[in-house]
Amino acid sequence: MDSTPRRKSGLNLPSGMNETSLRLETFSSSSSFRAVTCVSSPRAISSLSSPSKTSSCSDRFIPCRSSSRLHTFGLVEKGSPVKEGGNEAYARLLKSELFGSDFGSFSSPAGGQGGLSSPNKNMLRFKTDHSGPNSPFSPSILGHDSGISSESSTPPKPPRKVPKTPHKVLDAPSLQDDFYLNLVDWSSQNVLAVGLGTCVYLWTASNSKVTRLCDLGPNDSVCSVQWTREGSYISVGTHLGQVQVWDGTQCKRVRTMGGHQTRTGVLAWNSRTLASGSRDRHILQHDLRISSDYVSKLIGHKSEVCGLKWSHDDRELASGGNDNQLLVWNQHSQLPILKLTEHTAAVKAIAWSPHQSGLLASGGGTADRCIRFWNTTNGHQLNYVDTGSQVCNLAWSKNVNELVSTHGYSQNQIMVWKYPSLSKVATLVGHSLRVLYLAMSPDGQTIVTGAGDETLRFWNVFPSMKTQTPVKDTGLWSLGRTQIR
Repeated sequence: MDSTPRRKSGLNLPSGMNETSLRLETFSSSSSFRAVTCVSSPRAISSLSSPSKTSSCSDRFIPCRSSSRLHTFGLVEKGSPVKEGGNEAYARLLKSELFGSDFGSFSSPAGGQGGLSSPNKNMLRFKTDHSGPNSPFSPSILGHDSGISSESSTPPKPPRKVPKTPHKVLDAPSLQDDFYLNLVDWSSQNVLAVGLGTCVYLWTASNSKVTRLCDLGPNDSVCSVQWTREGSYISVGTHLGQVQVWDGTQCKRVRTMGGHQTRTGVLAWNSRTLASGSRDRHILQHDLRISSDYVSKLIGHKSEVCGLKWSHDDRELASGGNDNQLLVWNQHSQLPILKLTEHTAAVKAIAWSPHQSGLLASGGGTADRCIRFWNTTNGHQLNYVDTGSQVCNLAWSKNVNELVSTHGYSQNQIMVWKYPSLSKVATLVGHSLRVLYLAMSPDGQTIVTGAGDETLRFWNVFPSMKTQTPVKDTGLWSLGRTQIR
């Protein structure tokens, strides 16, 4: 009998267990100790015979079958390929063991396949859960057959509705019916400039105020107008070959530059310089910071230059002429880096995509009627579409990947195209003569078109960048017909 007095244990033991239920066993082969719980149970834990082997005791987790999502699984009904039809009894026994004796009541007693009657015939067969959101990595998105019915797929979006009539019409007397001129431009400050005969008029869109900018006199006429990108200055090309620069806010002439031998029908600003194209077949580049009339002359066209557009990064200048050529220039050479000759008529319509660098669209005249798309990096033609009419103007939407074209002979229509599918979004009619002039509002939603019928028509064709829905008419845009002068 141990004479050492018992010390009070600091262990909190469960009820029914005393300190003698715990003993420490010392193994001679090691100095480690192991605590063993002695429990009188039919399933007693057997002691380890070897000290090198370690056993771990853990609870067994038994799931609650009532809360399991067993409806998302289905039981494979096919028998073993070796013993076809010979494992029905085993399958029923397995189901009963897994899901309880009630599960067996769903089995078909007559059942030649030992299957389950509806609605449990798909038990344990894996299927797609339609209650949750579709995963971006689902097989249907990746192009694999997912077995989902077409009803669960996203329905195609209906085509965007474009109003078929202009919401405003302005009378523009003396607006010339000349394919090679460019007489309408809309500034970033929401002011529309229009060349009418010998005068340039400014129409402020916010209040419909009309201001006469200049009058060239009886011996000259306006052949082109072009705002700077900031919208404060405007250049005017004249029939005598001059290029004038005016302050649009003060209606004061800033500069007059010569160099062309005859009329200047097209102008194009970049951030620093002004390019002008003329019937004399030359393109001049003007710099207002330099006293000379022009800083360089680009020679490449064999007939009148009627189309000019700078790329959005100012690196390339595209020019079109009555010689059916589309030329692309850069700032480091006075020779074109690309000569594109697929058009079979005059190239006036030119537009650079604001969505993809190096993507250029061009349109041909009456004998061509095609809009062609080019990769100016390698000079390859990407695609083309035959519009059925003379292409007079092109403009890309900055809000969506679409473009608008205006046409002359013989349908005089306005068309909106989706790119790159080149599907038609809308076809608009209203002008009685060729739609020779086109400009876009600063917000990119409204276009204005001009024709030899001496009218300017305003159309809502593109959605806004944020809402992606067509703009709605306001009080300032009420339908009506007024004069611009």
